[in-house]
Amino acid sequence: MSVAVAEQLKPMEDFLKLKPDLKYIFFGGKGGVGKTVMAGAAALWFASQGRKTLLASTNPVHSLSSLLAQNVFGTETPVNGVPNLWAYEIDTTETIEKSKRDIAEKIKWFLKFADIPTQADAFVETATMNPAFEESAMFENMVNIMFEDKYDVYVFDTAPTANARRLLGMSKVYTLWVGKMLDSRKEAQAVRLSLSFRKKQEKDPLLDYLLSFQDRIGEAKKLLTDDAKTAFFFVTLPEALPIAVIRRFIGWFHDFGIPVGGVVVNGVINVDTGMAAGASGAGPGELSQFVVNRIEMQKGYLDQIFDTFTEVRAVVPLYETEVRGPEMLKRVAGDLFPGI
Repeated sequence: MSVAVAEQLKPMEDFLKLKPDLKYIFFGGKGGVGKTVMAGAAALWFASQGRKTLLASTNPVHSLSSLLAQNVFGTETPVNGVPNLWAYEIDTTETIEKSKRDIAEKIKWFLKFADIPTQADAFVETATMNPAFEESAMFENMVNIMFEDKYDVYVFDTAPTANARRLLGMSKVYTLWVGKMLDSRKEAQAVRLSLSFRKKQEKDPLLDYLLSFQDRIGEAKKLLTDDAKTAFFFVTLPEALPIAVIRRFIGWFHDFGIPVGGVVVNGVINVDTGMAAGASGAGPGELSQFVVNRIEMQKGYLDQIFDTFTEVRAVVPLYETEVRGPEMLKRVAGDLFPGI
């Protein structure tokens, strides 16, 4: 990293000093920018500070098992050789199937309460065909993990930013939806009571569920918007498309009240040698035209990043080999949290 770049950073060290109670950390950005690697490095770093840490993936296209070189799919698994660190690739299929079963049960409640003599299957199929159903199921799974409160720190590797936007925005969407459902449910209950000869209010399990769900979503929203405990970091490469993606969405996260921790730039070529970090070989005068062009391109985009985003937390180099396994993640953690 050049001196000029280092001087423009507002490093993680400064951010963490202001956020000693930070507990829920999210990494997002365009697909392929290194979100999983940054989440893994951050989780390893927090674990190295003696804090019991869970690294969890809410991305339907999981890559944590590959990153860690061990299977962490479907259950919270201790990471080999790293004390205090567990990892978990959420089983999307099981999450969706469980949500379908829950919805089927609630629809049956409704049909029974409304005295509608029909099967629930058609209603269930309609309810679960919604394009946002997967995000909804993943959101509830993520919230369940957070509510269990078994760890000191939770680091989430999220889906590409557009999906993460829908995922984390579920708390606001749910709040509006549940409010309308409660109003409708209470109105239906009042009409049913007025038409009943018995004039006795029956227990309504769906109404009870909605009230309970409203409380859960309120708690989830409180956690996701807690500036002291939560931070969302955008990861980008020094390239046009990933920069455009986070420029587009960063304001949206602010609007929803989700605290933005800053921007992490990944995959930067060493300006002095034109090499990946850790590599040796050609000096500056021996660089190929391709490498020279890439360095010049990255320099222009780095300038754009610092001009556009006020809180660039780290510039992580391009390494001489792929990041896989705890030892390589330690190197990334050293660049993500330099000097700490």
